[in-house]
Amino acid sequence: MSALSHDELRTLFLFEKLSEEQLDWIAEHGTVRSYAAGATVAQEGEPSTCFFVLLSGTLRMCRTVRGDLIEINRTDYRGSYCGATQLAIQRGGENYSASVFAVTDASFLELPAEEFSAKFREWFPMATHLLQGAFLGRQNTDFVIGQRERLLALGSLSAGLTHELNNPAAAAVRATASLRERVAGMRSKLAKLARGDIDPDLLEKLLDIQETLVKRVGSAPKLSAVQASDLEDQLTDWFDDHEIEQGWDLAAVFVQAGIGTDELDEVLSAVGDELLDGALRWLGYAVETESLMGEIEDATTRISTLVGAAKQYSQMDRAPYQWIDVHDGLDSTLVMLSGKLHKAHIEVVKDYDRSVPNIPAYAGELNQVWTNLIDNAVGAMKGGGTLTIRTALEKDQLLVEVCDTGPGVPKELKQRIFEPFFTTKGVGEGTGLGLDISFRIVANRHHGDLRVKSVPGDTRFQVRLPLTEQASD
Repeated sequence: MSALSHDELRTLFLFEKLSEEQLDWIAEHGTVRSYAAGATVAQEGEPSTCFFVLLSGTLRMCRTVRGDLIEINRTDYRGSYCGATQLAIQRGGENYSASVFAVTDASFLELPAEEFSAKFREWFPMATHLLQGAFLGRQNTDFVIGQRERLLALGSLSAGLTHELNNPAAAAVRATASLRERVAGMRSKLAKLARGDIDPDLLEKLLDIQETLVKRVGSAPKLSAVQASDLEDQLTDWFDDHEIEQGWDLAAVFVQAGIGTDELDEVLSAVGDELLDGALRWLGYAVETESLMGEIEDATTRISTLVGAAKQYSQMDRAPYQWIDVHDGLDSTLVMLSGKLHKAHIEVVKDYDRSVPNIPAYAGELNQVWTNLIDNAVGAMKGGGTLTIRTALEKDQLLVEVCDTGPGVPKELKQRIFEPFFTTKGVGEGTGLGLDISFRIVANRHHGDLRVKSVPGDTRFQVRLPLTEQASD
């Protein structure tokens, strides 16, 4: 089609203020092209070679999300533009960020992107600098605040992990100090028993009783407070009947091992009344020693579990992209946030479908998503509530839901919560980038989807991830 005249170009709002010389360049380099209904004008991902201006007809603009073509805009407004729209801030080599289709028969004025970009800079140097400054400023702001968001999250996780590690470490230290005292006391009682001229057969029997009682410590049934109190009363009465001083102290030790009066009768028959006090205290030291070693084992196991969770969360010894069991990342994130969950009085429910397959993913980045979603859920449930983490297979995708019992997301805000810098928190309490970062990790890095469903008392952030490897961006 022939080039447009100056008068025709001035009917387009983009060009109405251009000079005659500038309009000459547009008319000389622009091409008018017609497209039949349904034709592709520009294809997402292909090199952005043209700047399109709609002259007639209707266009629709689409982006590909999880293999589905999602329409993001439709217009018949004459003069609407698309294609290489960032020509003022880019210098070529980019790809179309969206696909453009002709809904009806349509015509476009097409300008070569590289040449038009150079002319735009020449014609509008100040506007170019302002646009570049705004664009780069926004990029830098996103980067700096995004980094701060990650550092704040890391600081919060580190504080929680330190607190969680401190509890079992302190317990292990206390148990070790007590254990040292009990071992020293046991050696002293053994020496007294040895000086009592006990028959070797009786001593051997006493040692057998000790082994039996010690083995019961680990398998002793858990007693309620009432049951433990009743059993302590029975043992205290037995000690009083046999004139054992401070029997109530020994009773508390034997109760935790599930030892009753029958076992005490066995000890009495083995050593007699004369040596009963020393034998019972020696056995008490042995039982308590075993209990303390159990506490140390539990504490060190807890520390090992926490360190393992931190290692799993950070993915510091693994490849960035790998096949993963998503439950490992969810569990390690919950461990890292356990202090915060406990402090906020949050009950955690894991509704896992363990039959779902492993998926290809950037595990460390997904852990950041779980952290953001769980942290938001905790913030929403002020005063306590229930956090439910659910996994399921949904057609050809893995579904992960982070659900909370908070007041919900207002309908008018649902469309905005994934916008960068949008936050419902008070000034200084949030950057508004947590959900934006999470969305980009899920959608851009994993070709998945993140959306929210919310009613008061039931808010669900749903993450859908593909089960197979996707083409890289």
